[in-house]
Amino acid sequence: MPSKTLHIPTADGRADAFATFPDHGERHPGVLMYADAFGIRPTLREMARELAGHGYYVLVPNFFYRHGPAPVIELPEYIGEESRHAITAQLMPLIEAHISGDSVLRDAGAYLDFLTSQPEVGAGPVAVTGYCIGGLLATRTAAAHPGRVAALAGFHAPVGADGPSSLRHLTAQIHFGHAETDITPEALGELNQAVDDTGVDYTSEIYPGTVHGFTMSDTAAFDPPGLQRHWDRLLPLLSRTLGNG
Repeated sequence: MPSKTLHIPTADGRADAFATFPDHGERHPGVLMYADAFGIRPTLREMARELAGHGYYVLVPNFFYRHGPAPVIELPEYIGEESRHAITAQLMPLIEAHISGDSVLRDAGAYLDFLTSQPEVGAGPVAVTGYCIGGLLATRTAAAHPGRVAALAGFHAPVGADGPSSLRHLTAQIHFGHAETDITPEALGELNQAVDDTGVDYTSEIYPGTVHGFTMSDTAAFDPPGLQRHWDRLLPLLSRTLGNG
């Protein structure tokens, strides 16, 4: 599976990014994948390659690029419970600064422009997916660029953090996969009502027995059935909306 490190020009500099795609010599539907807060690392590259193997060009930007290339802090090979708390404490100021400003939307447009300009990417709309904070960034991207995003997926992500009104511009087909510890059934009902009001096709469900971060195999939160359920939901969504897979 061909892969490379690229640099995306933005209004504030250049974001390093990981890209991977099938080695077939033709053009493929594009997928913008936002990492979790731990960023681009072997596990994320493996997940991107897995997705690319189904016929997609996958671009994973380092959304913390203003603080340096990925990983922006030193990460162990395995993120256990004790190390998770320490790492999260280091990352939290970066997360809060990033999601509270307007840089997310500036970057989103730059990422989409770059993705769709790649010679291996076919014409037409793209998909956006993300994990943890990346799911929130994916949701903001899809809401800000409804004509360019055909599919949106977010996993163990605070997708409703901006309030119901933030979702009203969504036109993409959606899947939200929630960790059991991240959202109550009542909050899920409120989120689903807000999405339902948009009129888009969507699924939004709690994955049984999961905790925050369940898709990430290099963390103590990893849940293999949860990861498989994530693929079982994501791949049909992309196939329906991008006509591939």
